[in-house]
Amino acid sequence: MKIRINGNSLRIRLSQTEIKTLVHQGEISSVCQFINDRLVYTLKQGDYPQLTADFIQGVITIYIPQSLVQHWDKNETIGFDGKDTSGLYILIEKDFQCLKPRQHEDESDLYTHPQSTVSSHD
Repeated sequence: MKIRINGNSLRIRLSQTEIKTLVHQGEISSVCQFINDRLVYTLKQGDYPQLTADFIQGVITIYIPQSLVQHWDKNETIGFDGKDTSGLYILIEKDFQCLKPRQHEDESDLYTHPQSTVSSHD
């Protein structure tokens, strides 16, 4: 799971396995370890009225309405976005392979880029 923070926006990209985990188990987390602390970022799907996020004690939790992720592992939906009540913009999307492969980067679990001529991993 990749996270990008830019101003008042969060962008999360998920691999195929991560999306399957989110869809079928309801939650996925990742950790970025620093010398003196760590940042945890978690996605939870459930009976939430809208896409929202909070940040408590070093943990970013993004709450996703179940209707947005239902069957996401099997459909063509790239992602979804929204602003929560604080004005935070949240974008969650499938992670695609780069059009030009990068040396030393494992993209085997990423989705085939829509502009690629190679077939999907599914």
